Amino acid sequence: MRTDVTFPSDGLTLAGHLYTPDGVDGAPGPAVVVGHPGSGVKEQTAGLYARRLAGQGFITLAFDAAYQGESAGEPRGLEDPGHRVEDLKAAVSFLTTRNEVDPERIGVLGVCASGGYAITAAASDQRIKAVGTVSAVDISRQFRLGADGSQDPAVFQGMLDAAAQARTAEAHGEGVQRFDLFPATEEEARRAGPHVFEGWDYYCTPRARHPRSAKALTWSSVDRIAAFDAFARVDLIAPRPLMMVVGREAVTSWMSVHAFQNARGPKELVWIDGAVHVDLYDKDEYMTPAVARLTDFFHSHLTPADHLTPAHEDDRLAPAV
Repeated sequence: MRTDVTFPSDGLTLAGHLYTPDGVDGAPGPAVVVGHPGSGVKEQTAGLYARRLAGQGFITLAFDAAYQGESAGEPRGLEDPGHRVEDLKAAVSFLTTRNEVDPERIGVLGVCASGGYAITAAASDQRIKAVGTVSAVDISRQFRLGADGSQDPAVFQGMLDAAAQARTAEAHGEGVQRFDLFPATEEEARRAGPHVFEGWDYYCTPRARHPRSAKALTWSSVDRIAAFDAFARVDLIAPRPLMMVVGREAVTSWMSVHAFQNARGPKELVWIDGAVHVDLYDKDEYMTPAVARLTDFFHSHLTPADHLTPAHEDDRLAPAV
C-alpha cells in the first residue's frame, strides 16, 4: 500500500511515498529510506526499489529532495549536497514517528548520488542501522573528475567560473541561472559518450521520463558540489554494515570501489555482471538480483537484537570477505 506523506527537512516540506507491506500485523517492523539519484524523483528508480523492498516485508519511504520534484524549496533545481544529507536524516526522523516502524530497525538505501549522500548521512547519524547503495557515486568526484575519473581539470574549472559569473548575474537581478543536464537529442547524447547516453535514455525517453524530474540544475549547485566529499568519513559507519551494489560494466564503479576500500566495518561489494550504471535503475534482469541481495542484507541487519544468537551477533560485526 502506498501513502502520500510529507515531512520537514531543515525548514522545508518534503513530499514522499510511504510503502507498507501487505499483511502488516500492527507490530513495529523494519524500515528503509530510499534516496533518488541527483536528477531523479520518487516516481522513478527510488520508488521502484521502495516498492520491491516493501514486497519483501520492509516499510519503505521514497521521497523528493528539497528544491526538486514535489518537495518545497527555491530556486527549483538546486542540488545542495548538505541539504540532501539533511533530507535523508529528516526521512529517518519521520519514520521514527510512525507507529508501524521500529525506530531501532531503520536502514538507508541510496541510488547514484544518494549512494554518496547515504554514506555521509550514516557516518554521523547513529539511528541508521544499515547502509545500502546502488550505483553509488560521490557527486563531487563526478563533477570534478568525470564519470570515469579521466576528465580534464579544465572542464570543472570552467564550470566553477560559470558558477561564479551566475552568482554575480543573480545579484544584479538577472534571475536564476541554470545549465542543462542532458543533450537535446539522441544524436547529441550518443556523441557525448556511453555514460551520457545512458542517462539521456533513462531520463529523456518514455522509458522513465517524468515531468518533475530535473532536466537542469542551478549554477549555484556547482560550487556547493565542489567542496563536498561523500566518502570522507565512510569509516564512521563501522561497526554498522555497508553493502554496495555495482554494475560490472559501469564506468562509475571506481567510486564505489574507493568508498568500499575505506570502509572499516562489515561490508560487501556486490557486482552485477553485464550491468552499466543506469541499468540498475530499472532493468529487471539486473535489478532483480540487486534487490535479492539487498533484501537479504537488510533482513539480516535490521533484525531485533533480542532475536539474534551470539553467533549471529559475531557475524554481524565481523568484516565481510
